[in-house]
Amino acid sequence: MKIATWNINGVKARIENLCQWLKDSSPDIACLQEIKSVDEGFPRLEIEALGYHVETHGQKGFNGVALLSKIKPDEVRRGLPGDDTDEQARFIEGVFSVKGGVIRVCSLYLPNGNPPDDPVKYPYKLRWMERLRAYAAERLELEEPFILAGDYNVIPEPYDCHDPKVWEGDALFLPQTRQSFRRLENLGFVDAARATTDAAGLYSFWDYQAGAWPKNNGIRIDHLMLSPEASDKLQAVSIEKHVRAWEKPSDHVPVCGFFNFAS
Repeated sequence: MKIATWNINGVKARIENLCQWLKDSSPDIACLQEIKSVDEGFPRLEIEALGYHVETHGQKGFNGVALLSKIKPDEVRRGLPGDDTDEQARFIEGVFSVKGGVIRVCSLYLPNGNPPDDPVKYPYKLRWMERLRAYAAERLELEEPFILAGDYNVIPEPYDCHDPKVWEGDALFLPQTRQSFRRLENLGFVDAARATTDAAGLYSFWDYQAGAWPKNNGIRIDHLMLSPEASDKLQAVSIEKHVRAWEKPSDHVPVCGFFNFAS
């Protein structure tokens, strides 16, 4: 089973790329972030024509997440618990029946947090991460395959970016950010990409500015975080870099995990 995460950076602007990728890559479940569309404006007909079920948690102009799946989810939950005043659409969860039982898959778009000295943005990022940790801890008690997939806006380690000095003062790489990410890992979650390789130069995002893509000045901020039950089923991980070279690309590329949930 192939499960992918991709920050599409505007689904309407990238619908041709998205449909081409779904045809070429054929993920069983695709977790999208930054769809930048309200639910009723999401181009579901084009995606449904390719055999996918569509679930969205949208927001006008920015944010927004979605689950595209070849199998219809048994349950869907929208919004990350822990703050009833939070109106930003950054989290959707689906439960899917598979041969081995059920799997739980979340598409999440963690706040960027920049600039870090902003009295609202960076504290919101840290609070959101703590809410995610609390929710994940609760879900782990179910002891089922559980995948937190998405754009985390976190560079976990220095070798996850082309030049750590460039990112020293950025909210994506600050010590507090990385410590919060580590607290999530310490619950028992496995970073799928790093479970398969320790190689440097493994990136999922290249900025549109300063020739970042042709220079390979990238960062790794899109992650598949796996519960122990999901990590036991992991077979391989691929980062589909070629998509970044397409016309009108997102600045992110898909990160895909391959699992055997039948055994």
